[in-house]
Amino acid sequence: MQTHLLGCPRIGSNRELKKACELYWAGKASLQQLLETGEAISQNNWKIQQEAGIDLIPCNDFSYYDQVLDMTLSVGAIPERYKGIASEESYSELDLYFAMARGYQNNGLDITAMEMTKWFDTNYHYIVPEFRKNQQFTLFSDKIIREFIRARQSGINAKPVIIGLITYLLLGKEKEEGFDKLDLAQNLLPVYIEILKELERHGAEYIQFDEPFLALDLNEKAKETYKYIYGEIRKHFPDFKLIITTYFEGLKDNLSLASSLPADILHIDLVRCPEQLDNVLQAIPSTLSLSLGVVDGRNIWKNNFEKSLQWIKKASEELGPERVFIAPSCSLLHVPFDLDSETHEEVLSPEIKQWMAFAKQKIGEIAVLKKLASGNQDYHTLQLLAENRKALENRKISTLIHHQKVKDRASVTTEADAQRNNPFSIRKEIQQKALQLPLFPTTTIGSFPQTKEVRNWRAKFKKGELTAGHYDELLKKETEKTIRWQEKTGIDVLVHGEFERNDMVEYFGEQLSGFAFTQNGWVQSYGSRCVKPPVIYGDVHRPHPMTVYWSAYAQSLTSKWVKGMLTGPVTILQWSFVRDDQPRSLTCKQIALAIRDEVTDLEKAGIRIIQIDEPAIREGLPLRKSDWQIYLKWAVEAFRISASGVEDATQIHTHMCYSEFNDIIQNIADMDADVITIECSRSQMELLNAFADFKYPNEIGPGVYDIHSPRVPSKEEMVELLNKAQAVIPAQQLWVNPDCGLKTRHWDETEKALIAMVEAAREASREYVKREKLKNHRL
Repeated sequence: MQTHLLGCPRIGSNRELKKACELYWAGKASLQQLLETGEAISQNNWKIQQEAGIDLIPCNDFSYYDQVLDMTLSVGAIPERYKGIASEESYSELDLYFAMARGYQNNGLDITAMEMTKWFDTNYHYIVPEFRKNQQFTLFSDKIIREFIRARQSGINAKPVIIGLITYLLLGKEKEEGFDKLDLAQNLLPVYIEILKELERHGAEYIQFDEPFLALDLNEKAKETYKYIYGEIRKHFPDFKLIITTYFEGLKDNLSLASSLPADILHIDLVRCPEQLDNVLQAIPSTLSLSLGVVDGRNIWKNNFEKSLQWIKKASEELGPERVFIAPSCSLLHVPFDLDSETHEEVLSPEIKQWMAFAKQKIGEIAVLKKLASGNQDYHTLQLLAENRKALENRKISTLIHHQKVKDRASVTTEADAQRNNPFSIRKEIQQKALQLPLFPTTTIGSFPQTKEVRNWRAKFKKGELTAGHYDELLKKETEKTIRWQEKTGIDVLVHGEFERNDMVEYFGEQLSGFAFTQNGWVQSYGSRCVKPPVIYGDVHRPHPMTVYWSAYAQSLTSKWVKGMLTGPVTILQWSFVRDDQPRSLTCKQIALAIRDEVTDLEKAGIRIIQIDEPAIREGLPLRKSDWQIYLKWAVEAFRISASGVEDATQIHTHMCYSEFNDIIQNIADMDADVITIECSRSQMELLNAFADFKYPNEIGPGVYDIHSPRVPSKEEMVELLNKAQAVIPAQQLWVNPDCGLKTRHWDETEKALIAMVEAAREASREYVKREKLKNHRL
């Protein structure tokens, strides 16, 4: 019986990668310093696994930005617009890489970033490969080989991790019509073979191919492509021990396909789909070993050793222990690094902490499970088993978890609680009269740049170095400055800037009962962007108003409308580590009722435009279409519960980003938000087509510039995007806004971009009025 990991967190134990990347981008650190930081993180990860006794240790699971972008660079799938950087000797490989991820605006070049979207149903974002008909590929970056060599030189029993060829293609997007991206498999295969030949030459024995699409719905063409590609790989490399990993779902109808591929080890996710084990054991041939994903790679709860041992025992009895591998369910990329760094009991109570395990602890759990399953039950191992039982029992009976009034309130909600007073067609007229907004109204998504000063104030306040009164005054000055700047710039609907907030989920979790927090529970969202998800451990309710003070203060400063800014129930659920002792739908309803209370309090305080962000509603969609409607029913209901307690004159906004909406456009309409703002700039308004084809009835703000890139778009660029939007959406329905919040940007680029955005909206409005006058004149 052997143990292995599918991948480790790569930001470092103290977010070293984030800091190193941002210093490099700012010109304050050298390329060599950045590379040394990356190498140190990899070495530390390998050392932790080696010392824990993990048998097969992954390499190439580290990335400076994104593992899919790594593969794109490796196979030379570099879009044409970056060729100037790729061919210029003064730019390093990493400069090209970061330009593809973030865009580039310097040295006379102005290049847009590649698209970014969610990695399956996680809050991790990957950079979307761009494909064209008859595209050719070539080995451009040897990162995979370099990392394997470095691991072997460090004495690591290394297993290269590679995104499987079919999954890589399916993750991408066709950038022209008339072909299927799977048609490129034969063109891409020689580059994969070249990579594998180099790995073979340097002594690789095991190769891990990540193929999560094997756990999704596949058409016949994809299934045939799987058979062909792995047949070819096996033909070229008969001695490799090939591991095919699946995760986030069960194999289900793809079981016969997955078990027939010429691999040596098949990995399955038993955390997400435990019921698949019996079918898999019956289906796999005698030549195939089974990797059991028994430790949760997506959540922070302690493993239930006894339950995991039951699965391991069943597989061992059926296959023999030599054909069983023990592993986490997926890469540990999605969990924080080390629970031992949580040293402040006032932040995370010892009772809740004993129920948890971060990446380092999960590595230890894998090692302990092997000892327990192998009968190697020394005193220390048996003590760990007893401690595991005790912690799980303590969690089950803890009085911290249950709140009867919350349970009762959630149990008596009715359909009326999820309904506005009147349909949108009536509300729109009432809101137009009440709000008096112009054509193409401009707004932002919520947050404004959080400078070093703002972050320092927060840190000092938390340390007790600033009094509450002094901190309050500093934030008020920053808020007023931001309100005045928006007034001067001519933005129509203002925001207060959210300077009091750390993270759009953490901020609310800190004020809701049933949530716990960490000091260092950081996970990567994209690139250098890290988030610290709250932990939902118990029943959720709102003890007191959360945002009314700052929204009301901001509104008191101006005669313009200021939006109240909230995070929606589904997003709070998705972007937290969620309790696993009750259905997610019930937890979501509890959060929805808490947000509803906040919405009605904002309305009472005179806030007439309230945004309830739901960027994660598409992310939460089950990976199998057969499961969609159950999820969408409770997710849409939760949003409507949160939004439906207000009068018709109060305008409800929502925001969504980095999602494909085509398949759920009816459900988005069912949410019945008065205005929806969406990410559109990276896709050049492609996402609007779904809303146009559906004839989306409510108002919509397609993002006209990409806030995840440091480049500043021109007014002309945004006018062009607005013209594209008007081609498919009536002008009377359109708002003008950035793609997302501006928290991570700098003030100089933000000011330039928003000034251009307002000018673009005004030009679009003038041009529209001209066209209408001309049309009426002709009539």
